[in-house]
Amino acid sequence: MRSRSNSGVRLDYYQRIVHRLILAHQEPVTGLFPASNVNSHAWIRDNVYCILAVWGLSMAYKKIADQDEDRAKCYELEQSCVKLMRGLLMAMMNQKDKVEKFKMTQSPYDSLHAKYSSKNGLPVVGDNEWGHLQIDAVSLYLLILAQMTASGLQIVFSLDEVSFIQNLVFYIESAYSIPDYGIWERGDKTNHGEPELNASSIGMAKAALEAMNELDLFGARGGPASVIHVLADEAHKCQAVLQSMLPRESNSKELDSGLLCVIGFPAFAVDDAQLIHNTKDAILSRLQGKYGCKRFLRDGYRTPKEDPSRLYYERWELRMFENIECEWPLFYCYLILFHAFQNDKRSVEEYASRLEKIMVRSEDGILLVPESYAVPQDLVGFEYQKPGSQLREVVGRCPFLWGQSLFILGRLLQEGFLAVGELDPLNRRLGAQKKPDVVVQVVIIAEDNEIRDKLAEHDLHVQTIAEVAPIEVQPARVLSHLYTYLGRNRKLGLSGRKSRDVGILSTSKLYSLKDRIFAFTPQFADLSRFYIASDNELMIDILKGEINFLKSAWDLLGRPLVTLVLKRIHLDQDKIPLAMIQTMRKLKSGYINGTRVMLGSLKDFLNTSAITDLSFLGSTEDGYPDRLHPDVQTYLDEHLLRSFSNRSTMNLRGGQLRPRTLRRRMSCKGAIKKTRSINVDSDNLGMEGPSPLTERRLSSIVPPPWLQANKQSHVSVFATTPEEGPASSPLQHLGNELSVRENIYPVDPHHSRSAIDRRSEFVRQQEMPKILIQRHRAETNFAETEVEELIAMLRETENLEEQGDILQYLVDTQGLDFNTAGLGFKNKSDDNATASANNAAAAPNSSDPDNAVNSSSAIAIATATANSNMHCIGNTSNASNVSSSSNISSNISNHNNMSPHENNHDSSQSEGMLEEGRVVTVRDLLKGLYEKACQQKLWGLVRHTAGMLGKRVEDLAKAVTDLLVRQKQVTVGMPPNNEHTITAPLPEVELRQLIHDAYGDDESTAMLTQELMVYLAMFIRTEPQLFHEMLRLRVGLIIQVMAKELSRTLNCDGEAASEHLLNLSPFEMKNLLYHILSGKEFAVSSVARGNLSIVSCKSSRVSKKSQIGLGDPEGEDALVATIDDRQGQWLRRRRLDGALNRVPRDFYSRVWTVLEKCQGLAIEGRVLQQSLTQEMTPGELKFALEVETALNQIPQPEYRQLVVEALMVLTLVTEHNMVPTLGGIIYVEHLVHKANQLFLEDQRKVQGDATLCCAKIKDGKEQQQAASGMLLCGGAAYICQHLYDSAPSGSYGTMTYMSRAVALVLDCVPKHGEMECAIS
Repeated sequence: MRSRSNSGVRLDYYQRIVHRLILAHQEPVTGLFPASNVNSHAWIRDNVYCILAVWGLSMAYKKIADQDEDRAKCYELEQSCVKLMRGLLMAMMNQKDKVEKFKMTQSPYDSLHAKYSSKNGLPVVGDNEWGHLQIDAVSLYLLILAQMTASGLQIVFSLDEVSFIQNLVFYIESAYSIPDYGIWERGDKTNHGEPELNASSIGMAKAALEAMNELDLFGARGGPASVIHVLADEAHKCQAVLQSMLPRESNSKELDSGLLCVIGFPAFAVDDAQLIHNTKDAILSRLQGKYGCKRFLRDGYRTPKEDPSRLYYERWELRMFENIECEWPLFYCYLILFHAFQNDKRSVEEYASRLEKIMVRSEDGILLVPESYAVPQDLVGFEYQKPGSQLREVVGRCPFLWGQSLFILGRLLQEGFLAVGELDPLNRRLGAQKKPDVVVQVVIIAEDNEIRDKLAEHDLHVQTIAEVAPIEVQPARVLSHLYTYLGRNRKLGLSGRKSRDVGILSTSKLYSLKDRIFAFTPQFADLSRFYIASDNELMIDILKGEINFLKSAWDLLGRPLVTLVLKRIHLDQDKIPLAMIQTMRKLKSGYINGTRVMLGSLKDFLNTSAITDLSFLGSTEDGYPDRLHPDVQTYLDEHLLRSFSNRSTMNLRGGQLRPRTLRRRMSCKGAIKKTRSINVDSDNLGMEGPSPLTERRLSSIVPPPWLQANKQSHVSVFATTPEEGPASSPLQHLGNELSVRENIYPVDPHHSRSAIDRRSEFVRQQEMPKILIQRHRAETNFAETEVEELIAMLRETENLEEQGDILQYLVDTQGLDFNTAGLGFKNKSDDNATASANNAAAAPNSSDPDNAVNSSSAIAIATATANSNMHCIGNTSNASNVSSSSNISSNISNHNNMSPHENNHDSSQSEGMLEEGRVVTVRDLLKGLYEKACQQKLWGLVRHTAGMLGKRVEDLAKAVTDLLVRQKQVTVGMPPNNEHTITAPLPEVELRQLIHDAYGDDESTAMLTQELMVYLAMFIRTEPQLFHEMLRLRVGLIIQVMAKELSRTLNCDGEAASEHLLNLSPFEMKNLLYHILSGKEFAVSSVARGNLSIVSCKSSRVSKKSQIGLGDPEGEDALVATIDDRQGQWLRRRRLDGALNRVPRDFYSRVWTVLEKCQGLAIEGRVLQQSLTQEMTPGELKFALEVETALNQIPQPEYRQLVVEALMVLTLVTEHNMVPTLGGIIYVEHLVHKANQLFLEDQRKVQGDATLCCAKIKDGKEQQQAASGMLLCGGAAYICQHLYDSAPSGSYGTMTYMSRAVALVLDCVPKHGEMECAIS
């Protein structure tokens, strides 16, 4: 036998070690590794790490295979890897039902188990007996599966396994918003079993998603069916959240050594080199010791102070673990690999020598990595006095296979048997290198030739939808539907992707399906969405934001491609809006907001764009992989015909009907608007009953009486009409009308079916006794005629605001489902209006004369109706047909007052528009009004009607999640009484309910809150720096400050300011919010139609200020405004910072140091106890939230800010060690009030501004006023306005007074004698 080369001999040595330490423990049946000789449980995470050394060794053998037995050894090692990975796969596939369920519930009890039996792969503990939800473990498995597959191993054998792994991708794709138990299986570090968002889990999930994307699980032998698809946006969300969290691990762990596996091998999840550096430095500076690193601060696991008899810790005992936490050599192994990948040989050697010193030699001389080192019981006291001074002893398993495996990998790298690229065949380690600039391609397509020609007039040449063929352009929702077929598998009972969301990264690719190519328009351009979509300027602003986002986030092959369709709806009075033209010109120039763009046509970009194959839409399960899945086929056939051509009509509710029809429908639209103003100020409309407001409150909770009317038992509540005239004629008339309408609208089958059901329902109800809405009438002292007159007014007025008032009133008194009967029928559809009128004209005559008796306005009904026919046909004015129809209505409504029930059967369909042949309720009228208001851009009304209709922003839940996962809590409602804090993601419906409860009846503000949350989420995605040092976003306060700012800039009172605020267009609203977040000065200029526009002020204050063109006389006043402005500057700063909850840097950790030296801090009745320092570390997010909760008790933002300043002065006292302790409980407000007193004394001495208000020499009248709680200057919380407006520094600054107050109030500060003044 030939002599082996040196390298071969050395490798054989490692092979013996691997065999003895690792492979000897592998279970022969399942391939899994038990935790130890006494514990047969196999953890997913530990198993994957154990096998890495085997995989590394197999690749080292593959390179030097100079003899047959080397090839055999290589194959044997590879098969051990395959055996283990398949063992874990089988164990997880046994729990496939959990994977399916988890996609829906995301509940910890429905998660895959974290550990299985190594003997048979079955579960070993119950769902709720262990913290099973550990997204990092499943992610690690997927990541290593991808890397091993890429290195040439065949682990996955069948297409069913491919579907299962595709579903595992769905399982982890929302990792950024799912709190889990994390890498140490503990959740919150008190170990009470509360899961939390962990950066290490999110990072691992991001790595797995990127590694799996477009990976063929069958390796080189696979085809399209074995490829895994990942939506790039999901991985990017994980990345964004990860970046916002690092170097923090979670709310309770401010730092964790487990992050080493995220910033380095194996995940390489961070792209920002600086962030990697900061995280590693933070870990080394605070967690590294002689024997390895601590897992996290105050980790009690295996310390001598831990009580082994119970799993959890008491909150107060965490302080005992400080400085005696166990140190884990495992992290030295991670650091060796980290530096080896960075090619930093010096650091590798340094950590290798450190590691060798603390390894344990076995009897046969092999170096073993122990699990951890603890301080011995008897040396704890010395360790407390001088951390790091005492010798430690080994506790836990030895060898610790997870660490041992990584140690062997490090050795193979150090000795040159492996190159770093072999351990990372997918090249994840290159993620942090600088990428070339992204060029964003933009294609604009016109809906039809007319729009194309309009653009051509501006020298912008685009194609129409028809001209881009064979490429098909579809809205994003089609793509989202197609993705629901991904990962479906009947045999396994897996249902495919659940999330309906497709982000900009997914729509910026082209998709091929067999021989067709699709381009998708982005989700924000989908007009069936919320009202903010009808503000063109905002849409353009979002587009610029998305292009900017693509520049930073795009990392796929090819360039991103944004496709936009310009539609009729976008036109403003038949012209293309100026803002759009300007944006297109900018795009044409090649740069927009610093991003390189190219404007062109689709066919030019075919070769440069990313193209994804939608191969998973084939019916593989039925054995026809080349044929489209039959459901997909029908879906596409239906949609491709409809989606663009008809979409405009669906949105405009008939954009391409004849103009008359449109007008006719518009008349009903007007109705909605009326609702609104009543809500805004119902006391001066003079038409309400005794208490419309309380009514309104009830209407949202108590079901209106007719909801119960269907139950026969309740009929007695209502009085039946005295005359029981034959109801045949109205019925016939309604019946005909229904059928007529059906024929006019070839709506899709569902609708027509429901129309028929509805008709039979209707007929049934005709036989019931007729019901009058007696109860309501009694409550509101309303005669039926008055409702009719209102409805007649509703029809006659063209003013949308008036219509809003009337409808608001109807909602308050009658409820949303009140039937406006014949009226409604009249206006309900267009062409059949004539038919209905004819029928109606016939009705009163043919029916019993009694009919007419009851109806007050049934005089000359026939003639009126007859006239109306003439009008309907040719006349453009709505007034005449309206008035006549009101008569009919009274007739029908008196007769068939029971028709409202029929609407509730079907409230789900009340979303449908007026066309589908059914009673017209107030809700329908409101809808029409809402749409009209959107078109006319009456934003105040739009917000109000949207609120009344209970609309919700489509992305509301997503927006709130975006804020929460970046560690920003959100509160809604107006402080101090009904503020609700949102601390965890909620489903859309609950969120909306919470917001509307918080604002009671104020629908407009509730809508505005939803809108602002969406803008805040946009900003936090694109400009996270605006949110530094802010923990809670109090939307109610932000709204108040926006109104205050408007009233300041416009010199108007609060009510006018809030009106202006509610009438800002969505774009201006977002703009105003931006100025408030960034603290920039702004001015308001008036543009056409009373809309305001918000402009940044640069330096030239005066000229800018004179832009306030709301009828204020300019000139002198403008100058006065400027002078005042300089004066209120600090007050404004404090007000903004207070409302946004902005605090100085390191504020919370400095408050922690104050708390350590006193018994507690009292703020507005809330006491922060000293015991908090026992439980939490200074940098812990949980502590910051405690402080924040106390500060949030203060309703006035500027006062809150002074309290923050007082706390900062206290921190200076402690930091300079002026006194050993601060004594008992410190009442922070006393300090502020004392400072105010000192300030006023000084003001009296120097005759300052405050002598005009608070520092006046008091006479009787003044005293009384102060006692009644009003300061002359209007300062909040009895603090003089002028103190709020003082700069912090300077001899008359707030800090000076605060320091003096501290010296006077605190007993511990010496009152006389010399003292070094350390506060400068």
